[in-house]
Amino acid sequence: MAVDDADRSLPELTDDEERALHLLQLGIEHAYRAYADLLGCHHRTGHAMDRFAEAEQLLREAGHDGYADEIRDRLLPLGAVEDRWTYELVTEFRHGLVDELEAFETTVRDDLAGGLDHVSERAQQRAWRERARSGKWRE
Repeated sequence: MAVDDADRSLPELTDDEERALHLLQLGIEHAYRAYADLLGCHHRTGHAMDRFAEAEQLLREAGHDGYADEIRDRLLPLGAVEDRWTYELVTEFRHGLVDELEAFETTVRDDLAGGLDHVSERAQQRAWRERARSGKWRE
């Protein structure tokens, strides 16, 4: 939804429907945060492996070919989980779980709220702004 639809009328929802939409929205936001954490893990793992690659060269130059070979042949090719590299996990998470959650949340929101997002927050925003305009907060 566009940011400029603040004046759009709010859908008439039951308390349970509004709460469910809010929980779905929070679920999506937490899935995004999990994805961001997974991206951080992907980047940190890449940096760790870069250090091992640098150490491989230094060990080789220092005459420790056995250790350098182990880094090259066993450690650097390793996957993070069951021989899968972190980029594969990131991609699968994004295009699997996150996309599925988003699609479901969108379907429910379209059906119940005409596609309007953050219905609870919009209602709260309007109530607080109305209270401020009316001066009731001064009582």
